Amino acid sequence: MAAKPGESQGKGGGAGIPDFSSLFANFKIPTIGDVEPLVRAHQRNMEALSGANRVALEGAQAYARRHMEIIQQSLAELTQSLQVLAEPGTPQAKTARQVELIKQAYERTVTNMKELGDLIQRSNNEAIQLLNQRFTEAMDDIKSMMSKPGQGTA
Repeated sequence: MAAKPGESQGKGGGAGIPDFSSLFANFKIPTIGDVEPLVRAHQRNMEALSGANRVALEGAQAYARRHMEIIQQSLAELTQSLQVLAEPGTPQAKTARQVELIKQAYERTVTNMKELGDLIQRSNNEAIQLLNQRFTEAMDDIKSMMSKPGQGTA
């Protein structure tokens, strides 16, 4: 007769259900000898991650500062351009001046975009370099730990 929901089927969990307590009784968790190298390695990992985050944050701050400088410069140039265009002159001369101002603005915009892109790229490269360096060191640490007696070599 099947057990009703909520009723126990007795010791062993019933027919067809293995007794997990006996399975886990024989399970041995491998021991780690000296944990100090692992703790130091983890600390170095956190320091590298913190350093990479610091570099990325400093890069983002430099980007924001430069971006604000560019905006301020652009507003000053816009004001100056409007003053130049308000001066008296022939329609042909004003049109030629407008074309020249647009060309200069375009060239400055391209230069500024390239500068901002380079700034972010340098920051990202530096952060990635820090993480790559720590990864290489971590792999060397693991190799070193595995080659010590009693650690079991692969």
